[in-house]
Amino acid sequence: MAFRIYTKTGDLGETALFGGRRVLKSHLRVDAYGTVDELNSFIGWLRDSAGAHRVRDGLSEIQHRLFTVGAHLASDPEKKPPTPDLSAGDIEWLEKEIDQMDQGLPPLKNFILPGGHPTVSVCHVCRTVCRRAERLVVALHENDPVDPLVLQYLNRLSDAKARKPCLPSCFASGEQKYLATSFFFHVRGEYYDLYS
Repeated sequence: MAFRIYTKTGDLGETALFGGRRVLKSHLRVDAYGTVDELNSFIGWLRDSAGAHRVRDGLSEIQHRLFTVGAHLASDPEKKPPTPDLSAGDIEWLEKEIDQMDQGLPPLKNFILPGGHPTVSVCHVCRTVCRRAERLVVALHENDPVDPLVLQYLNRLSDAKARKPCLPSCFASGEQKYLATSFFFHVRGEYYDLYS
C-alpha cells in the first residue's frame, strides 16, 4: 500500500514534535516553526521572480538555512535536539549583503507604500512574515531557550533579506530601473530607496 499523506493523528488538534512529544497545534513552538515555513514559501516565490542567477542562488541558500531553522524549532527541546546547521559564517554573509546594499545610498525622506511591481510586493510580504517569525521565536525563547544562532540568523535575515530582499544587484538591469520608484529598505533606523 502507498504512503498516505493523512495520518488522522492530528484530528483532535495535536501534532508531534521531532522526538515524539505531542503538543497542541496552537502551541507557540508550532506557530514559530510554521511561520518560518511560511517565510520559506514566500522566499521561494521571490526566488522564482528574481532575474539574476546570483540572487536566485542566494535566496535558495536562505531557504536551506530556514529549513534547518524550522527543523530545529520543530524539535522537542527536552530531547536535546541537534545543533542547527547554522554557523557564524551564515550570519556574516547576511551582514555583507547589508553592507553592500548600504554603500552610497542616500536617506529616503518619505515612506513608500508596499507595492508598485509584483516582485516588490513579494519582497514586502517576505519582510512582514520574517518579522512575525522573529517575534514568535523570541517569544518562544522566553519559555524554551532557542539556540542563539537561530535568533541571530532570523534577526539578521529580517534586516538583510526579508526587509530588503530586492538587492540592487538582484534583478536584470531593466527590472532594476522598473523597480526604481517602488521599493525601500531599512538599515539602522534609516530608510533608503534602493534604486534612485
